[in-house]
Amino acid sequence: MKAINTLLVDDNPEFIEAAKRFLSSEKHFNVIGTALSGQEAIDQVKKLKPDLVLIDLAMPGMNGLEATQRIKSEPGCPRVIILTLHNTPAYREASDSVGADGFVTKSDFGVRLLPLIEIMFGEVESAIPTS
Repeated sequence: MKAINTLLVDDNPEFIEAAKRFLSSEKHFNVIGTALSGQEAIDQVKKLKPDLVLIDLAMPGMNGLEATQRIKSEPGCPRVIILTLHNTPAYREASDSVGADGFVTKSDFGVRLLPLIEIMFGEVESAIPTS
């Protein structure tokens, strides 16, 4: 399987670094860029053409929902997974309504992200033991 070129978007640089460390332990991921805002995410998607965007829902200025809607409206758009601290039905519905391909809470990032990506892209071998 070819590497999944991934763009990380979050207004918290510490979360971006933690996510980069997590994904770097997985051989099928290539973090090709980061963004700290919704507008920067849109610009980076146009420039870098990632396969996958992991984007925070709550950011100042343009939030992850608006950015996702704009990203998904373009032809040949990447897959987008919304990340959030808050697991609420309203946020899940909003994510679906803007065309997000997935929704993962940050507390479940380490356990739910890879299985979701496996469904989207096919089998992703995990370097993290399951037991």
